[in-house]
Amino acid sequence: MLVLHDLVADDRRVPIRHRLLAVVVAVLWGANFIAIHASLEIFPPFLCSALRFTLMAIPTLLLVPRPDVPTRWLVGYGVGFGILQFAFLYLAMDVGMPAGLASLVLQSSAPFTVVLGAVLLGERLGTRAAAGVAVAALGMAVVGSQRLDAEAGLLPFVLTLMGGLGWAFGNLASRLAVAPRPLHLTLWMTVIPPVPMLTLSLLVEGPERIGTALADSLSTAAIPAWLGLAYTTVLATLVGLGIWTWLMARHPSGTVAPFSMLVPVTGLALAWLLLDEVPAPPRARRRRPGRRRGPVGLTPPPA
Repeated sequence: MLVLHDLVADDRRVPIRHRLLAVVVAVLWGANFIAIHASLEIFPPFLCSALRFTLMAIPTLLLVPRPDVPTRWLVGYGVGFGILQFAFLYLAMDVGMPAGLASLVLQSSAPFTVVLGAVLLGERLGTRAAAGVAVAALGMAVVGSQRLDAEAGLLPFVLTLMGGLGWAFGNLASRLAVAPRPLHLTLWMTVIPPVPMLTLSLLVEGPERIGTALADSLSTAAIPAWLGLAYTTVLATLVGLGIWTWLMARHPSGTVAPFSMLVPVTGLALAWLLLDEVPAPPRARRRRPGRRRGPVGLTPPPA
């Protein structure tokens, strides 16, 4: 929280309305982890991520003008925020990272963004902000140390950290794009991930697992998974990411990114209320008896 307090306090020009919008995004993204959890009950992680972005990419290509930004920043945004973040996050949750804890560890994106902004963009990193980053790193180290004794091992934690790093690179790319219409940038970012993610799904998860998931998705038991997918597509991506991109285009990344630390407040609370999760070392995900684990299932489900 030192990072959040210091950077917001240092930039008095940020209107209160913009800060409130950042809080709204944090709430939407906190609930997003519950939606992802529901989707992963039916869809394997890479296919799930591909579907998420495909549902946005098709209408975007047909209806939305391409944003007037350099191609390299559009691609960088799609690779960082879309491919790297969600490939690692979905895989982490599939192999043992609980939704609530994932919402906490993914916020490593905030200190990653602050540090990368200082190193790559020359943004100011004050003493208190640096101390806050150090405290955040120490907290992540504590969480990681608890993973050593967890049934699912350290892998889900490391994968989630990699997702946070991908998010940080996406933050910088969206800021450097300086899009005159941030919503258009947000929508066109979704065009980048589908083909790489579908390719990854075919190579790693395999046609058989994909076919089984699609067949299962036609049953009434898959309704929560489809609702979760709809939430991640519309509220988390279109609304939440649209607002976030708009804020990142108007303020230093080190000022906006720390608001993502509020995401775990929602994520942990909803995971406790809806999934009966409590802060504890992650365990391997329990799956429906008929669900097959493909090659990405590195840890077998508990008996």
